Amino acid sequence: MATALAELFGDFLSTIIFLAVFGVTGDIILATGLAVGTAVMQFAWMRARGHAINLMQWLSIGLVLGLGGATLITHDSRFVMFKPSIGHFAVGAVMLRRGWMGRYLPRPARDNLDPAAIDAGGYAWAALMFALGLINIAIALTGDMRLWGFYITFVAVGAKVLAGLVNYVVLRTLVARSLRAKAQAARPAAPLADKPPAHEAL
Repeated sequence: MATALAELFGDFLSTIIFLAVFGVTGDIILATGLAVGTAVMQFAWMRARGHAINLMQWLSIGLVLGLGGATLITHDSRFVMFKPSIGHFAVGAVMLRRGWMGRYLPRPARDNLDPAAIDAGGYAWAALMFALGLINIAIALTGDMRLWGFYITFVAVGAKVLAGLVNYVVLRTLVARSLRAKAQAARPAAPLADKPPAHEAL
């Protein structure tokens, strides 16, 4: 969990810097410039340390540089505001793969869940990613930076946390139901009570 959170923080560091600086100063150019500078320093640090840069990291760096550069040239903040949507769509596309969620589940869950239920959970996550991306585009098109900052910081993150809790409760319930069904099926049938012979019943 700690590793996943660290990677997530690294991927969104430039966006966090952008939101923090813009929230304090209200200066879109300064915030974008620092966000782009952060992405460049991240890239240089990873290369200097010999760390492999995966496809998602290349995509993130490319988006920051491309959209951030466009923001600095045009002074249009919507370029930066569109970045989270592209990220959500990319993640949502990956989540459309069947069985992707299985690798994140503990073994007892994988052993006791119907694969169709796991796939359904994965598709639900993909739908959430696409929905969050579309909402972000709608907000970006209005150009309201304050609303966008609130949405990215609280609404989008809160939706994922809530979805994670619902996912946990649903899967835990399904696993418990499966274990009860298996235990009941393995339980030997109770022997029938012996009936007295017909002549003794008279």
